[in-house]
Amino acid sequence: MLERHELEAFLTLGDELHFGRTAELLGVSTGRISQTIRKLERRVGTPLFARTSRSVRLTPVGRRLHEELRPAHRQILAALERATTAGRGMLGTLRVGFASPWGGALLTAAADAFLADHPGCAITLREVPLDVGTRPVEDGELDLQYATFPAAAPGLTAGPVLIREDRVLLVAAAHPLAGRASVGLDDLAGETLVTSGAGHPRAWREAHYPTRTPSGAAVRHGPSAATWEEVLSLVGAGRGVSPGAARGARYHPRPGIVYVPFHDAPPLEYGLVWATAAESALIRAFTETAARVPAEDGGTPGLR
Repeated sequence: MLERHELEAFLTLGDELHFGRTAELLGVSTGRISQTIRKLERRVGTPLFARTSRSVRLTPVGRRLHEELRPAHRQILAALERATTAGRGMLGTLRVGFASPWGGALLTAAADAFLADHPGCAITLREVPLDVGTRPVEDGELDLQYATFPAAAPGLTAGPVLIREDRVLLVAAAHPLAGRASVGLDDLAGETLVTSGAGHPRAWREAHYPTRTPSGAAVRHGPSAATWEEVLSLVGAGRGVSPGAARGARYHPRPGIVYVPFHDAPPLEYGLVWATAAESALIRAFTETAARVPAEDGGTPGLR
């Protein structure tokens, strides 16, 4: 059985491949590291490191041991952190925002699971308009926001992808594309897009509302909508077409609007974002919980 100081010395030296840096990182002497590694090698019965006057490298046995121990060590540290957090009692309130009903459904389930483990906390959920981007998090009005990636605003951290979703094109029932089995990005040539990304960075807008098709044809941008109801009303009135999420057909079925699948657009990706400077144990814990909540209503399986 490895003792903790032996495990940390071996893994750190395997990362750094330098006795001096390893000793500095662990706050001990270089001699202590050398002694610990020699003791471990005697126990294993074979060298774990090949040493010369100029270099240190893992032997094949050492490399395999390092690769097998590293994940286990991470799991141990994560378990200790969770136990410490639970023992101290996590307290506080999280303000979490969403712009789509499926985002609200996932966050509600995540909040229920989180509060079951952390009854001393409180979570408030708030719907935000489509066109404000991640400004509520950037301005400190929210602690977390369920957003459509990419979330590339300066000062923001993006968590893991929670849901992947196929893209569709919302068109009026009388539109020429409404009868198609699928559409391609080049079909946007000459169309007018109803957009909802006024508050997003340019890179985000281009990813969701391109100004050019893959073949280089221009795509016009028309009216901007702040809510899903505005998007549906504008599309239904023939003011333009709008890219969207496939599950919108289930959440927003409406006579006069057809959801046509894209056959060549990359999937939409959703996840949580937060202000990097405001990151806390509470935010990290909620993000981990959200990643464990089953993806309901068409979420891509296997992401958790």
